[in-house]
Amino acid sequence: MIALGSDHAGFGLKEKIKQYLEKKGLEIKDYGCFSEESVDYPDYAEKVARAVSSNEAEKGILICGTGIGMSIAANKISGIRAAVCWDEKSAEMSRRHNDANILCIGARLIDQELALRIVDVWLSTGFDGGRHVKRVKKINAITYE
Repeated sequence: MIALGSDHAGFGLKEKIKQYLEKKGLEIKDYGCFSEESVDYPDYAEKVARAVSSNEAEKGILICGTGIGMSIAANKISGIRAAVCWDEKSAEMSRRHNDANILCIGARLIDQELALRIVDVWLSTGFDGGRHVKRVKKINAITYE
């Protein structure tokens, strides 16, 4: 299952991504927000990150204006590796080298077509493992005070 979340700036793109994933037959759960009414993005980042961290969801996708705020907030949750991706290569490398489990997208920075290509690449790319395993383990070992 893929967990989806957005703030008001990302709502429209989240809806497009949700429709796209549903048409592909993928199971999704939408954690909000559910309109363009102003909301606080950390609330939705936390919901999606907790779903991924607890293995309720395999992966997550978060959308806000830039993707940066969602990434910062989601990465506060233990076990989360949320990556802001702005093109297909950043999406590929976030999976191959960092085993990113949450994709963050900036709805005000990229268009819908590029966002869908990023989603496709991110979802279809696996983790390379090998030398990257010890690095990801180090990321996961970091604790927050």
